[in-house]
Amino acid sequence: MQRETAFAGGVVAIVAVMLLSAALVPGVVPEQDDGPDVRASHLDIREDDSTIRTAAVPGDTVVFGLDIRLRHRGGPAENVTVEGRAFDEETNLLATSERVDAGTINGDREVSVPVNLTVDREGGYRFETIVYENGTRVAQASQSIGGVDALTPDYSRSPIGFQRFDGGDGARTIAPRDPRVEDGRATLNVSTFLTNSGSASAGDVTLLVQARQADSNLIADEIRRSVDSIRPGRSVQTNVELTVPDGYNYWLDAILFKDGVIIDTARGPAALDPPMNESEGTTDGGTEFEASDFEGDSVTDEPERDAGAGDGGEPTYTEGQGPGFGLTAALAGLLATALLIARNHD
Repeated sequence: MQRETAFAGGVVAIVAVMLLSAALVPGVVPEQDDGPDVRASHLDIREDDSTIRTAAVPGDTVVFGLDIRLRHRGGPAENVTVEGRAFDEETNLLATSERVDAGTINGDREVSVPVNLTVDREGGYRFETIVYENGTRVAQASQSIGGVDALTPDYSRSPIGFQRFDGGDGARTIAPRDPRVEDGRATLNVSTFLTNSGSASAGDVTLLVQARQADSNLIADEIRRSVDSIRPGRSVQTNVELTVPDGYNYWLDAILFKDGVIIDTARGPAALDPPMNESEGTTDGGTEFEASDFEGDSVTDEPERDAGAGDGGEPTYTEGQGPGFGLTAALAGLLATALLIARNHD
């Protein structure tokens, strides 16, 4: 009896030691292997989080960057691919498509898949996103954008532009002061404002100001100015002088160039023979067009002058002008006169 009791006590002691060892020494008892995740995978597109951005505007084309947000649940999703398509909204034809390999997606999480699509810079597009798993379509979404032709090409972007005035205070983007008249010619002192809407100093733009006779649309005079630098958030006033035949109405066209590309335009009237119908772009003055009034020497371009404001001061511009239309414009005026005479004979 004592032998059996001793044997039972020894067994209990051994079991107690084994349990204590398992509790104190990790790895003594192997952990149970749950095996591979055999749950079915589930993928969908988070449309509210997916975005479309303008990645680049190189010229006649636009590169749109699609940021596709995928939400994954369940087991691994293998051989995942995302296809982006762009359809012309007017014709509904496929403009371009691109497919991106996303590989295998594991775990309950969200992933971002970027897709770039290059389309023509015109009209509007419908972007469709399709998600495939092992070649099978599992999710699809669609977004549309318009006004693509309004995007500014990268090569012509500049924070400098003409200051626009709203309201009825009479302020104009481009306007002439009271002309000085001598020997049948009027000298217009034309002013306009340029504003740097960026966060850094900018410049290296060219300002062209033209005076066009309102009836014939002929250019009576023009002048160019180079603008070196304008501080961020500041405006500078430019002043140029144009000499034109007196007694006619004119349109003043201001054109801003950057590296030979037009980046902004403005227009205003100069009524030397009022009234002038600005809304219709015509003149109601009583003076009939006479080509002989515009005969004169050819216009000589004045060398461009830098108008810097990088030192914090306002730039100063030197005025310059040329008399009359120039030889080419005069010949155009004579041709217009000949047409009028031929019409009267008819």
